[in-house]
Amino acid sequence: MIEDKSPQRTSIAQLGEFGLIDHLTKNFEINQPSTLKGIGDDAAVLDFKDKKVVVSTDLLIEGVHFDLAYMPLKHLGYKAVVVNVSDICAMNAKPTQITVSVAVSNRFPLEALDELFEGITHAAREYNVDVIGGDTTSSQKGLIISITAIGEADAEEIVYRNGAKETDLLVVTGDIGAAYMGLQVLEREKQVFQVNPNSQPDLDAYTYLIERQLKPEARKDVRTLLHALEIKPTSMIDISDGLSSEIMHLCKQSKVGCNLYEDKLPIDPTFINVCEEFNIDSTTVAINGGEDYELLFTIAMEDFEKIKANPNFTIIGHMTQESEGIHLVTRANTKIALKARGWDALSE
Repeated sequence: MIEDKSPQRTSIAQLGEFGLIDHLTKNFEINQPSTLKGIGDDAAVLDFKDKKVVVSTDLLIEGVHFDLAYMPLKHLGYKAVVVNVSDICAMNAKPTQITVSVAVSNRFPLEALDELFEGITHAAREYNVDVIGGDTTSSQKGLIISITAIGEADAEEIVYRNGAKETDLLVVTGDIGAAYMGLQVLEREKQVFQVNPNSQPDLDAYTYLIERQLKPEARKDVRTLLHALEIKPTSMIDISDGLSSEIMHLCKQSKVGCNLYEDKLPIDPTFINVCEEFNIDSTTVAINGGEDYELLFTIAMEDFEKIKANPNFTIIGHMTQESEGIHLVTRANTKIALKARGWDALSE
């Protein structure tokens, strides 16, 4: 589906491992004061002084997490950084460094890795994180990317999943569900292309949804927004697997229940239109879709006045006693038990 605009193919074997590392890392810059030594030694050296250090790792595997039929390598590199930075943001911490490890099969020329690392470099600059190390190796088949993200925060700033209390308000940033529908559009166009390789898809009407899937953004701005409002969430998580799954994580860790209100879900008009086109229920997608990388958090009821008119946030429910369970309250005011139908990497 994606045209190869780089016909030149340079074998990775020509450079060797160390030559490849030098080639791929030459554009990385060091900007964080906590980075004392980055790439070039046996290990990086970091100094966070009196800050707490937050660490998260994600693995992306071709055929499981991404499909190169419609995922450009530059976008993949960018997204691989974003999904890890998002985890640091979900702890109310500031992302500072990443390590990048890549395993590639011999079907990938040097030019393909250049594209991948162009995306990684762009994301590192966008989120002001230093690339301080990693590894490269061969793969029997396909492409594997592992990124570890590191961040810093004062001890009292860090927000965990287990701090939500009964009566806390449930809040989400941005809108939800669009990334999943972007994926549905891309999968449909892939099937059309397989039947008719000469077809030219017209994707203008789906630009927003596709961008949410191929080039998501981590909500690094939320930490600053909440600080300015003098709000510290009682619990927080990023929406990677789907809203319903993340709500259940918060409830389980915090030992509370939840009422989520269908009519409060923030969804984009384009998303609603495309759900109708695909004959899919928009609420089902909104709560189960995943890969939105928005932040879901709880705040004390007393902070309602500070947040109620802010366009960056939507109050979508409230926490209850654990014994009350976890429910979706429909537009018809019916309570339905919430089930986690989001992404599960180990499902059959």
